[in-house]
Amino acid sequence: MIGDGSGRAAQRLFCGRMADTPAFLDADRPDVPDIVVPRGILPFHLPGRPVRGRLVRLGALAEALLARHDNPESVMRLQGKALALTAGLAGALKFRGSFSLQAKGDGPVSLLLADCTEAGALRGYAQVRAAALETGLIRDDTTDAQLLGEGYLAFTVDQGPDVDRHQGIVAIGGETLEAMALGYFRASEQIGAWIRLGAARTAQGWRAAALILERIAASDDDAWQTATALADTLTEAELLDDTLAAETLLWRLFGGEGVAADRARALAYGCRCSRQRLTTILAGFGTDDLDHMTVDGEIVMTCEFCNYSFRFPRDEVRGREESEKR
Repeated sequence: MIGDGSGRAAQRLFCGRMADTPAFLDADRPDVPDIVVPRGILPFHLPGRPVRGRLVRLGALAEALLARHDNPESVMRLQGKALALTAGLAGALKFRGSFSLQAKGDGPVSLLLADCTEAGALRGYAQVRAAALETGLIRDDTTDAQLLGEGYLAFTVDQGPDVDRHQGIVAIGGETLEAMALGYFRASEQIGAWIRLGAARTAQGWRAAALILERIAASDDDAWQTATALADTLTEAELLDDTLAAETLLWRLFGGEGVAADRARALAYGCRCSRQRLTTILAGFGTDDLDHMTVDGEIVMTCEFCNYSFRFPRDEVRGREESEKR
């Protein structure tokens, strides 16, 4: 990532334009995993009950997304939970574009970001303050609230420049990311929700998952309370267990309520960065800006999502003025 103002502007343009070209058509992408989890999201409902939900399991996708960053254990857990939560919430919406979770606070993690497209392309990262790493402020048992500090949590649906963005923002509150998300649901006056998130390093690598219940009717308090009481019996070990089939887990939890699974949805490694897109972005900058970005004869831009650095020799980059002369 470039550290000056012009570099940050380029970085924002980069992130904003990453989805312009389908990944499989882009020959200039870095060497990133080609991972698809065919049954990453399993929607379900309780017939005759005012309850629907989604079971999200990232499987090997969690390891692929998290292991590209060398963050402390507690930060990796927070990032994994954010990815699972984002996928689960996106799976309930009908949209074209991206759904994102963003948390900004004054704690050791200055920015937490995850987004998921309508096709299930998932990506995210956690930006950690250098001072927190240098002073050992972050421990393995540091809580989500301690990592983020005071700030805000935002959920955004972005369907492109021709459609107004829909965004909801709430102050960060609660000790866990689950509590923070439920605070958003309460503040936005939506129908009740129940959320359980899990992320841990297992023998198979990092795993992350989520179980989300939504109340779809204001009546029948007993049915909702029964469903959430059953969901409360879920352990993190069960949630993250690759050998425990999703349908088996749902039946274990809600079999007495007649749980019914709906059509599963895929999740995939979703970083869309490429050298080609960055070249186009750099061409929009003036010569002075490009010179200011240059260090030791190169302009270096790092994709925060996949942690890959693109290097551009300055003498090979044509700025706005040079392009206009041609």
